[in-house]
Amino acid sequence: MQAGLIILCLAYVLSQFFRAFLAVLTADLARDIGAQPDDLAFASGLWFLTFAAMQIPVGWALDRIGPRRTAAALLLVGGGGGAALFALATTPVHISAAMVLIGVGCSPVLMASYFIFAREYPPAQFATLAAVMLGVGSVGNLVASYPTALAVELMGWRATLAGLAAISAAVAAGIWLSVRDPEMVQHDTKGSLLDLLKQPLLWTILPLMLVAYAPAAALRGLWAGPYLRDVFDLDTGQIGQATLIMGAAMIAGTFAYGPLDRVLGSRKWVVFGGNLGGVLALALLVLWIDLGVWSSVALLAAIGFLGASFPVIMAHGRAFIPTHLVGRGVTLLNLFGIGGVGLMQFVTGRLHESYAAAGPAAPYTAIVTFFAVSLVVGLVIYLFSRDSLA
Repeated sequence: MQAGLIILCLAYVLSQFFRAFLAVLTADLARDIGAQPDDLAFASGLWFLTFAAMQIPVGWALDRIGPRRTAAALLLVGGGGGAALFALATTPVHISAAMVLIGVGCSPVLMASYFIFAREYPPAQFATLAAVMLGVGSVGNLVASYPTALAVELMGWRATLAGLAAISAAVAAGIWLSVRDPEMVQHDTKGSLLDLLKQPLLWTILPLMLVAYAPAAALRGLWAGPYLRDVFDLDTGQIGQATLIMGAAMIAGTFAYGPLDRVLGSRKWVVFGGNLGGVLALALLVLWIDLGVWSSVALLAAIGFLGASFPVIMAHGRAFIPTHLVGRGVTLLNLFGIGGVGLMQFVTGRLHESYAAAGPAAPYTAIVTFFAVSLVVGLVIYLFSRDSLA
């Protein structure tokens, strides 16, 4: 199982890369195929929404046929095929289609590992294990920043994506060869997604899951690039360096959040406190949107660090999911977490378009304000949740 988890972690590196690499390709795609920030926001939103929609069949597949076949097949067809299509793109529509395929390919890899954690390890360790997988896998977030900018400068974005298609296929083969499916629970056939949706306790957690990851993911995955280019006139290499800092902060935040529930004896207040800090960082970015490059990069890093509560929210929700519905339960939570980013990318794309004529900083003021308000609403609902460390 350890070898399989290592390969799944490599697959998650790819997943993190694919959700974040568009930020550093902004100028190249605009020059070569006419893809504007609104087009890339749409494509990024499609990735997240496709990823989210896939959580329903992925959850069923994890419970019924196991993580090995589910993750290997989807990563090969979606990840490898989507990256290959991206490498051949000649219009923004091709980019969108490629991102849909890549979203399908990436959709099972993190949940496959979480499924194994839930079935093979004690429940009290779930948040820590989930954070370690998320943190190590988030190296892909770093690779999608300055290293990708360098690769694009050296050999072009098409060759870079072609190489990623080959890597995706190789990792899919590794999953097929190394992952061992946990023993199936005998009463898997009883219960459904509807049984989970009927649980009131989950509905105090799901709204925050919908909005907590979105500010960091959307800013790091797309908007940091156009923002730093339009407001501060940074080039591709400089944007890569700035997003590298934000990506490193997101990884550090993931590792920081991981053990805090056991250290402090609470999941609810760890999540609430961290995301309240995230609201403050977003509010400061709104106020200081064009103050200076380094203050903006520092606040983007703070948003990334404080917005890394995903594994603890996942563990909080996991505590209320019965064992025989673990696959569908963790994917339901993930559907909200990833789907929220997709929905917000569509909204922020419209905001960018609406405020584009008001000045270089105006669209980004509107976008960051939207993130802050959404996070406040999620936190208010989350106050009614029940704490749990079970």
